[in-house]
Amino acid sequence: MIQEIVKRSRPLPPKSKLIIFGGGFSGQRIASVGRHLGVKVLCSRRREGSKGADFIFNTDQELSNEILEGATHILSCIPPLLSGEDPVLLKLKTQLLNSKKIKWVGYLSTTGVYGDSKGNWVNENTPPNPQQDRSIRRLSCEKQWLDTKLPIQILRLPGIYGPGRSVFESLLNGTTKMIDKPGQVFSRIHVDDIAGSVLFLINLYFQGKTPSIVNVADNLPANNLDVINFAAKIAKKSLPSRVPFEIAQKTMSPMAISFWQENRKVDNKLLCKKLGYSLIYPDFKSGLKNCFLQLKIN
Repeated sequence: MIQEIVKRSRPLPPKSKLIIFGGGFSGQRIASVGRHLGVKVLCSRRREGSKGADFIFNTDQELSNEILEGATHILSCIPPLLSGEDPVLLKLKTQLLNSKKIKWVGYLSTTGVYGDSKGNWVNENTPPNPQQDRSIRRLSCEKQWLDTKLPIQILRLPGIYGPGRSVFESLLNGTTKMIDKPGQVFSRIHVDDIAGSVLFLINLYFQGKTPSIVNVADNLPANNLDVINFAAKIAKKSLPSRVPFEIAQKTMSPMAISFWQENRKVDNKLLCKKLGYSLIYPDFKSGLKNCFLQLKIN
């Protein structure tokens, strides 16, 4: 719940102004937390009339100078262009570099840049080895941001879930698939912990703790069947039979197959042990309980 994140977060310095490019699932949550902390937050969407659109940002039109005026913190949640270019830097690099007030810049990337580790752990010192086109583009954007020499932090995220975007949706509409691939694990992060981590890292940056890359993941990488089974018990739903991956992949989209082609565990020791962030939802069990509670409330 938003109150829990706010309770754990320190306010930003007075007169802070946070600009969020990309007001999707994560961007909207971060914006909401920032506003509850008394920060002026402006969040972009691609189209007029989109939920949570404080301003429109896309590569087809120019951005009003007043949006960036006085901005102290910038967060980009926008994926790369197909060319591998970062859309925010493509349109606004000069303005960002010329700003005298920007104190922190964040870029939400993906742990997909590590590629396939055969189920082994990866951390921030693991050399990137992206194998999917989308992850190759992400790594390109990371480098573009780092090369600006702005006060930049790259947050690498695994699978994102939260209320309204979890295994419960497929359970309740009867589309759950029990794909069985022994040894396969996925790392995850609850959207509330993305928001909590962003605010936490911003405040640490002012204390001189400024790692350029941080993994934001929970403590428990897990097999997808374990997650589905746990959710089904909470929701008291029956499950279909398991289907071996070799059979299931015959009817999967190329995008879906690509997720199953990589197997890694994401280490969060830098964020949680060295920097001291306390996860609100340390594993999928606590996170799914929160998701189910929100389902019941709504």
